[in-house]
Parts: sequence; C-alpha cells; structure tokens
Amino acid sequence: MNLAEKFAYMATGQPYLDLDADLIAVRDTATIVTNHLNTITDPAKQAPIFRQLVGSAGQQPFVNPNFRVEFGRNIHVGDQFYANYDCVMLDGAPITIGDHVLFGPKVGLYTSNHLFDATERQNGGCIAKPITIGDRCWLAANVSVLPGVMIGDNTIVGAGSVVTHDLPSNVLAAGNPCQVLRPITAADRTEFTGMRFTK
Repeated sequence: MNLAEKFAYMATGQPYLDLDADLIAVRDTATIVTNHLNTITDPAKQAPIFRQLVGSAGQQPFVNPNFRVEFGRNIHVGDQFYANYDCVMLDGAPITIGDHVLFGPKVGLYTSNHLFDATERQNGGCIAKPITIGDRCWLAANVSVLPGVMIGDNTIVGAGSVVTHDLPSNVLAAGNPCQVLRPITAADRTEFTGMRFTK
C-alpha cells in the first residue's frame, strides 16, 4: 500500500498502524517544516511555507508560533485563516476549515485516537475521524476539538471547551463537554465597521 492509499484508508475510520515507517517519515518532515515556519513572522514569507506543509490553503493564511501538525497534508483551510500561539492539529484524518476562521491560543484539533484495548494500543493501533469547521468561526483559547466533530458556520466556542460532538451554525457554545449556550443574534451586533481607532 502506497502512502496515498494509507492516508485514504486512515480517513475511513478503520484502525491503522500509527508506527508505520511511512507515517513516521511524514511526521518527521512536518516537524522540520513547522520548525522553519515558526521562525517567520512576515505573512507574505510565511504563506508559501504554510502551503508547502498543508493539503490546501486559501488567501492570506497566518499562524503564530509554535504551530504544530502531525502530517500537514490532511489539513485544508480557507481564506484568511488565523491561528494564535501554540495551535496543534493532529491530522490523521482530514481537517477542513472554512473562510475567515479565528483560533485563540492553544487551540487543538485532534482527529486521531489510540485504540482502547491496551494490547492493541501497545501495538500502535489508532483510529482517526475527520474534523470540519465552517466559515467565520471563532474558537477561543484552549479549545480542544475531538475526532469526528463538525462545527457550523459563524459559531463561537468559548475558552477551555472540549468539543465532543457536532455544533450547529450561529451559536455560542462552551463547556466540558461543550454545549450550546444560546444563538448568536442581531442583539450581539455593536455596529463596528472595521474602522481604525479615531479620536
């Protein structure tokens, strides 16, 4: 089985060998690339290296250090993706992120899980399920998103939340496990227009 076939198999949610030599090699390469990426603060210089690392990226992606991925090639981000400090994405299965998405510090997206049986886990068994995040979402500091989760457009996830199940669009959600607190409505508007500070 070649590398592309291995990644396709992993995306099915079937158990796979986490200790596979090909997967280890891709992880090692991703570590080298992210080490370099984390030294660059100029968005124009960072973008091509980010695109080298991930499967696809829209316009103006930017990540603060220290950004970490498992493989990188299973990550797909839309336009103007921004991740604050210490973001981690374990992309054993695809991670798909929409346009204009913001991550606070220490956000983690974890598609992979070790197997529950101790012997299978010792033998390197893992499973992975995809994570999808819609357009214009904001995940605040220290949010963890677990395997198989889908988050709808415009949704905000509060700091410290552990997202264990799907969240709909247009809601504020928080907690461990994360729960919908309320819809986001017109009452949340402040009439901010994007103007710079004025006297």
